[in-house]
Amino acid sequence: MQHKLLEILRCPVTRSKLTIKIIKEKKRLFGKDTFTVVEEGVLFADAGWFYPIVKGIPRLCVESFLDHEPFLKENLEDYASRRENILLEQGDLLKYVVKKNKRTKQSFTKEWGVYNYKTDKTWDADDEGMIGRFLKETDEAIDTLKGKVVFDAGCGNGKLNGLLAEKGITNIGMDFSNSIEAAYAHSTSANVHFIQGDVQFPPVAFGYFDIVHSSGVLICTNNTELSFSCLAPTIKNGGKMSVWSYHPRKNFLHNFFNSIRSVSSKLPLTLQYYLYAATLFPVSYIVKRIKGNPQNSREMMVDILDWFTPEFRWEHGHKEAAAWFYKRQFCKVKITTDELFGFNIIGEKNTAL
Repeated sequence: MQHKLLEILRCPVTRSKLTIKIIKEKKRLFGKDTFTVVEEGVLFADAGWFYPIVKGIPRLCVESFLDHEPFLKENLEDYASRRENILLEQGDLLKYVVKKNKRTKQSFTKEWGVYNYKTDKTWDADDEGMIGRFLKETDEAIDTLKGKVVFDAGCGNGKLNGLLAEKGITNIGMDFSNSIEAAYAHSTSANVHFIQGDVQFPPVAFGYFDIVHSSGVLICTNNTELSFSCLAPTIKNGGKMSVWSYHPRKNFLHNFFNSIRSVSSKLPLTLQYYLYAATLFPVSYIVKRIKGNPQNSREMMVDILDWFTPEFRWEHGHKEAAAWFYKRQFCKVKITTDELFGFNIIGEKNTAL
């Protein structure tokens, strides 16, 4: 974690600024410059909340003090009492976040664990294609992004964030799965920061970002519109919200697969992986080869896991998504991409309100 990131971070519960206890620092090379980064530490907030920094990443999910208990036990003498105080005062909140997040964190950690950063494409797109898709979805150009700060809420493998950073665009990539660790490890630019966090409890300053982009993420939470409403305050007046969503399809095979995943997604993840590898993967491989799709085996498996393993996978129509924006006083709402499985929609935060 770069020291300057602390200015942007907030407690996801109390919204207070954070103070830091540094446990371990290291030198890290970004491009030609060397930076001192925080490798391990603890962040403290109001009302007794605290969050670990592990492997250089601020862990800012509400339940992070439970997820990283061994680390915190070792580095905080009063960890046990701090833990008990939060559980006593905020037990219901902890039960809610743990229940809604546990399965999803595991499924996306498993999914991106298949990905190879050196050889694989992300959703069939190479580096140029990923940048092009982002610009089309957000209705921006590289020149219009200069000087702006982007918040990628649900960054997955973090590949897009690194590409934006190489273009000189400051951005924060957030994910709440452990895929964030590989994203940070492969980062080569000081223009990108990675944090672990929950879109329903965004651990960043409100009114800060010029663009908030969430691609295929809100639909994998327990409530898409609720997640949208939680992210919206992070945008500055005149800033832009960009959301990609699945849309309903009148297609027998599509709906049949959704019926399958409604049952199979409840199975243990390791069992799911081998089940899909033995059944769906061979069919997918043959069909895609017949169609001339050059995806390699890992890319195909990532696609399958992305569809079938998440606990939640909602589909929404254009008008429904537009209503999320209008109800929160966004203007200039429009669809920027509309493809086979989904669409992207943007809106501008109304400066007059």
